[in-house]
Amino acid sequence: MDIAAQMADALKKARQDKGLSQRALAKRTGMAQSHISKIEAGTTNIRMSSLAELAHALDLDVVIVPKRRVRAVHALLTADTGTDRQRPAYRLDPVGDTGTGGTGDAGQS
Repeated sequence: MDIAAQMADALKKARQDKGLSQRALAKRTGMAQSHISKIEAGTTNIRMSSLAELAHALDLDVVIVPKRRVRAVHALLTADTGTDRQRPAYRLDPVGDTGTGGTGDAGQS
């Protein structure tokens, strides 16, 4: 699937996930419903301004990811979010951790 088809599918899924009809999204963006239909069907090229407006209306961010990082980003976005997960995808160090065994008390034993 090419990038345009992936973007069209992602926009359609985001709209459906929000429970919006094409007509409701058109009202939010000021675009014609028929134009949104063509974008989702992949029968028209989307302008950057239209993409930005649709993304804003759907609470999405448009980002450009270096090709070598796409797999890592995809893994983060599709990671299991269940509570029975054994390891997080990433871990932030606790606030105050100075690398002294995790106590945050530098120089104390």
